[in-house]
Amino acid sequence: MENLFYHTYNRGTEKRKIFIEEGDYFRGVHDLYEFNDVKAVFNLKQRINGRPTSINLTSINFKKTRENLVNLFVWCLMPNHYHLFSSPVLDDGLANFHKKFGGGFAKFFNIKYKRNGVLFQGIYKKVRVMDDTQAIQLICYIHSNPLDLWKSDWKEKGLNNLEIQNALKFLEQYRWSSHLDWWGIRNFPSLIDKDFMARFFKNSEEYREFFTNWLSYYAKNIESLKGFKLE
Repeated sequence: MENLFYHTYNRGTEKRKIFIEEGDYFRGVHDLYEFNDVKAVFNLKQRINGRPTSINLTSINFKKTRENLVNLFVWCLMPNHYHLFSSPVLDDGLANFHKKFGGGFAKFFNIKYKRNGVLFQGIYKKVRVMDDTQAIQLICYIHSNPLDLWKSDWKEKGLNNLEIQNALKFLEQYRWSSHLDWWGIRNFPSLIDKDFMARFFKNSEEYREFFTNWLSYYAKNIESLKGFKLE
């Protein structure tokens, strides 16, 4: 099939939090991996500590043989939403992956927090990425999302040199995105297609330099991503 690239995202219904504590983020990471597979996940309960409230990380098999539904390049989990940048491997790969991921995580969340009903705000949203210029901007946009938790008005006010260094330090402590693996710090490398970075950067050092400069000129750079942002 033709190589197609998409930014996909969704958030909690009524903008509610879908990741409340650390265990929820670990479950999200787990599900991004486990559900990116043509095969059904029959043994999912074996990877839960006998209770629906926690994940046994030592039992997650990140080396199992899979037939991917999508090639995942970039991801970020935020308290009430998520962003993914991926390419479907199969014609229906993108839709099936989101169906499995959304349904599986919602079931876990509802059991854990003793609630009923939908968790996400409708079907996932998708925007096709048309060229490398959009792609490289999108990579930085997704990876910069957690900075909203550090300084809520950074996008409007911009960042001076000292603030940029503090922002980078904050992102080095934020585990719930692919930024660290792009940055050269091993985090959850099994989730992503690591060869994709070579399309834009020779190594992590080049990505570091580009991303740092991207933050400096955020207001200008973000103009090229109209339609890609979660409003």
